[in-house]
Amino acid sequence: MCGITGWVSFDRDLRAEAATLDAMTETMACRGPDDRGVWAEGPAGLGHRRLAIIDLPGGRQPMTAATPHGTVALVYSGEAYNFTELRGELAARGHRFTTDSDTEVVLRGYLEWGDAVAERLNGMYAFAVWDGRTDRLLLIRDRMGIKPLYYHPTSDGVLFGSEPKAVLANALARPRVGLDGLRELFTMVKTPGHAVWEDMREVEPGTVVTVDRTGVRRRVYWELRTRPHEDDRATTISTVRSLLDDIVRRQLVADVPRCTLLSGGLDSSAMTALAARQLGAHGERVRSFAVDFAGQADRFVADELRATPDTPFVHDVARACGTDHRDIVLDPDALADPAVREKVIRARDLPAGLGDMDASLYLLFKAIREHSTVALSGESADEVFGGYRQFFDEEARTADTFPWLVSFGRHFGDDTEVLRPELVKALDLETYVADGYRSAAARVERLDGESDLEFRMRRISHLHLTRFVRILLDRKDRASMAVGLEVRVPFCDHRLVEYVYNAPWALKSFDGREKSLLREATADLIPRSVYDRVKSPYPSTQDPRYAVALRRQAEDLLARPDHPVFDLVGPERLRRAARDDTPVSGQAARRGLERTLDLATWLELYAPEVALG
Repeated sequence: MCGITGWVSFDRDLRAEAATLDAMTETMACRGPDDRGVWAEGPAGLGHRRLAIIDLPGGRQPMTAATPHGTVALVYSGEAYNFTELRGELAARGHRFTTDSDTEVVLRGYLEWGDAVAERLNGMYAFAVWDGRTDRLLLIRDRMGIKPLYYHPTSDGVLFGSEPKAVLANALARPRVGLDGLRELFTMVKTPGHAVWEDMREVEPGTVVTVDRTGVRRRVYWELRTRPHEDDRATTISTVRSLLDDIVRRQLVADVPRCTLLSGGLDSSAMTALAARQLGAHGERVRSFAVDFAGQADRFVADELRATPDTPFVHDVARACGTDHRDIVLDPDALADPAVREKVIRARDLPAGLGDMDASLYLLFKAIREHSTVALSGESADEVFGGYRQFFDEEARTADTFPWLVSFGRHFGDDTEVLRPELVKALDLETYVADGYRSAAARVERLDGESDLEFRMRRISHLHLTRFVRILLDRKDRASMAVGLEVRVPFCDHRLVEYVYNAPWALKSFDGREKSLLREATADLIPRSVYDRVKSPYPSTQDPRYAVALRRQAEDLLARPDHPVFDLVGPERLRRAARDDTPVSGQAARRGLERTLDLATWLELYAPEVALG
C-alpha cells in the first residue's frame, strides 16, 4: 500500500521541476512511511511513497522497464491478490522477474497486455503508467474504488495523486471549491468522478484514464451488470462460502503482521472466523481489534439504531475463534480533541462532518498500527448482502431518492440547519439530490420478467454498491493510510460482488432477515449470539461529556466572529445548536456542531477559496 503522485507536462522537461515533484510526493508520506522515490524523464515525473507489505527489500518505486522504443515507468498503490498466478503466466510468456513484488507483476503485465492488464487483476489498486514509447499516461483504478486516485488537467498535461493534497501541492492546481463542491459535502450522494475541488476529478472505479498530447480520454473496463442467477439456495450459499474462503486466503498474504477489525457484527465476525481457521491450519493465531468507549458497556442506552453494545459480541467471537484480542477504549476528551480533528481533516482533505465516528476510526487505526501493518475489515458486506435497515424499510424502499437519505434524515436530522439561509437557498440540495438519484437509477438494468419488487431491490443494491459504499471506502482508506495501516476489504472482491448482486432479493432475504446468505454461509463458524444479533451500525459515543466538549468549542468559535466559517454558518444558528443540551447520539444539534467545527478546521488548514456565486 502506498501513495502515488505525478505530473505530465508536454511543453516542458520535468527533470527541471524536482522541487515540485518532491513536494507533491512528500504529501503522501503518511501513506508510505517506509520508502520514497521520484523519477522524471522528459515531460513526465512520477513520485511514490511506499508502505512495504510484500517483498520488503524489493518492490521499490517508481519501477521502470527499458524497451527499444522508450522507458515504461510505473507507480502503484494497492495489492493484486492474484499476482502469483499472473507471474506464472507472464513467466511462461518469456518475462523475467528481478523481485517477488506484485508491483513488478503489474508492470510486466502492462508490457504484455497494455491497459487490459486491469481486467486481469484481482485486488485493490490505483496506479499510473508513463509509456515513453507512445508519450502517454494511463491512470487505472480498481473495480470497486477501494483505492483513491485523483487528477487535474492542465493546459499542457495533467497532475495526479492518491489524494487531493498531492495535486494541490503543485502551484498549477488552485485550491477552490464552488457550489457544486459544497453540494457534495452536504449530501451523501457521491457523484461519480466528482472531487469537490474545482477542476479536479476522481478516476472512477473500473476506469482507465488516458492522457496524451490530444487530451484526456476514459475507458470503462468494468461495471456492475445485471445477469440471470440460476443457482438454487443451497448452491448459492455454498458458492458464497467457497468464494469467501478463497478471498480471505488470498487477502491474508503479507510479509508483515496482520489482524482483523472486529465489531461483533455478522460481517466482521464471519471474516475473523474465516481468517482464524485459515491461519490456525498453519499454527498461527489471528489478532483482532475492536473499538470501544470508556464506560459505554455500563451506560449503554438502546435506541432505534443500536439495540445492543458491541463489546459482549466482540468477546464472544474472540473466545470462539481463539483470537489474540485487544479492545481499543477511547474517552470523550480524545474524541473531541481539536488536534485529532485536524488529523482527520488532513487525512480526508475535506470536512466530512462525521465527528466522533471519524475520530474514533482514526484513533482505532492509530492504535492498531502499533501492532500490525495489515488489517482485514468487514466493510461493504451490508451493501453486498443487503444489511442496512433501509433495505427493509418500506418508506426508504419506495422513496424516489437514495434510500439511505431517508434513514439518515429520520435518525440524524438535518446538519445543514446551521448554514446561512441564503447559502441553503443557493445550494438547492433537494434538486441536486434528485438529479443525482435519477442519473444513478437510470444505470440499473432490469432482467426480462423481473418483478417490480425484485427490480426495486436490485436498484437499491446497485445504488449502495456504486454510490454509498464508495463513501465508506474512501473514509476507511484515508483514516487508515493516515497512520500507515493497510486495510483490506474481502467483501469487495468483484467476483463476490457480481455473484451476490445478481442473486434475487428473495434469496438474499430468504429467512426474512438481513444478510441471509452470509449468515448461512458462515453459520458453522460464528457464535450463536452473533448469528442471532440484529444489525448494528458503526458505534458512536453516548458519553454526555463529548457533547459538552463540542458545545464549549462552538462557544469559543462564536467568540471569533471574523472567522471565515461564518461565511457559511449562521452565528445565531450555531448558537442555538451550542445551547442544545440534549446529548443523545444522532441529535441534529450535535451533528450541526460537528459539521461546523469540521468546516472551521478545514478553512484554517487549507484556506480554500470558497466561491458562493
